[in-house]
Amino acid sequence: MAQSTETSEPVAPAGGAADAAEELRRALSVEEGGRRWLRRAGIAGAIVLLIAAGLVWRMKHRPAAAAKYMTAEAQAGDVIEKVQATGAVQPVLQVNVGAQVNGRVTEVDVDFNSIVHKGDPLAVIDPSIYNNQVSAQAASLLGQRAQLEQARAQMETTRAQMDTSRVVYERTQKLFAQNLASKADLDTAKGQYDAARATFDAAGAAVSSQQAAIQSQSAQLNQTKTNLGYTKIFSPVDGVVVTRGIDPGATVVASFQAPVLFVIAQDLRRMRVLADIDEADVGKLQEKMPAEAVVDAFPGDVFHGIVQQVRFSPTTNSGVVTYSAVIEVDNPEQKLRPGMTATVTIRTHEAKGVMRIPNAALRYRPTPPEGPDGKPIPQPPEPPLPKGQGRVYVLTDDKPGEEKAEQRTIQVGITDGIETEVKGGLTPGAKIVTDELDHPKKKGLF
Repeated sequence: MAQSTETSEPVAPAGGAADAAEELRRALSVEEGGRRWLRRAGIAGAIVLLIAAGLVWRMKHRPAAAAKYMTAEAQAGDVIEKVQATGAVQPVLQVNVGAQVNGRVTEVDVDFNSIVHKGDPLAVIDPSIYNNQVSAQAASLLGQRAQLEQARAQMETTRAQMDTSRVVYERTQKLFAQNLASKADLDTAKGQYDAARATFDAAGAAVSSQQAAIQSQSAQLNQTKTNLGYTKIFSPVDGVVVTRGIDPGATVVASFQAPVLFVIAQDLRRMRVLADIDEADVGKLQEKMPAEAVVDAFPGDVFHGIVQQVRFSPTTNSGVVTYSAVIEVDNPEQKLRPGMTATVTIRTHEAKGVMRIPNAALRYRPTPPEGPDGKPIPQPPEPPLPKGQGRVYVLTDDKPGEEKAEQRTIQVGITDGIETEVKGGLTPGAKIVTDELDHPKKKGLF
């Protein structure tokens, strides 16, 4: 009988398998912990790299130091000196038409905005009263003329009587000289002559009185006829009726003051502005200077004109002294209307293509340094400059945060209120200080 031989692996006891599994878990746990630390180290390294990169970027892109001053450059341009004022728009020629006689208005032939020509009828006042007066005075004049003729006839009669008595008196004188007439006859002849002469003189006085009465009556008749003509009111000029102050049926009383019935503007295509110029600016104005006017009714429209007159008479209102300037402006489209308020700009001087700087540069003064107590140290006052000079501060070092400025005296010209002409003392492109930025008292202003 044959025997078979089998090879078999030894079987580990149960306790050995458990130890092997525990060792395996430990090995895996150690390997997992190493990987966790590697990941943590990688994250930390990435964070460090990001922080370093941020610091580098910030160092490269950090803002420049803050500037100490606000500056402007001296540049070429135009400077136009102007004077502004307000005033009322008026027609160049405006005629007030009134009544010269009393009465009731029976007709009104025009209305507002009516175009009239010289001699056109405007209104009629009831003429019946004046017609009656003319008739009565004409009849009275005829009666007085008849009385004059009668007085003249009486005067001729007395003249003849006086001549006769004179002849008798002269003959009696001759007879008395020859002792052919008595003294009584001479006295009688003389008395008759004197009486006749007195009668003639009285008749002559009556004629003169009657002539004077006729002249007076003729003057009254002419005045009444003139008043009759005044009952018809005519336009004295060509123009437009801008005001009508009467209606048919109204009564006009012109005994004390002639009432204004119509206001006629001769030509609305030419208007004038009576502007109130401040006393500080009146010395800059001259006749024939160009001017521009604007009104609120037509924003954007500019009406061009010239200064026609600067009046010497002052106007004082609440202590403010002004002078009237008459500016004639073109009004071809008749947009300007009487009574509108216009703002006038008058060009007094012009400088073309000159170097100019802002007026703020001429006003700027450095802030005084502070003392230990935090209060500004008083600075000595600057000496006044002659007319035509100004002080500015020019940057000599414009490095941000470390700017340096020096004071300089320059020659200045006209100003438009914003910029001033520079005649000397600066070079084009020079940076002029207009204000400070870093002083605590000025923070938040810009």
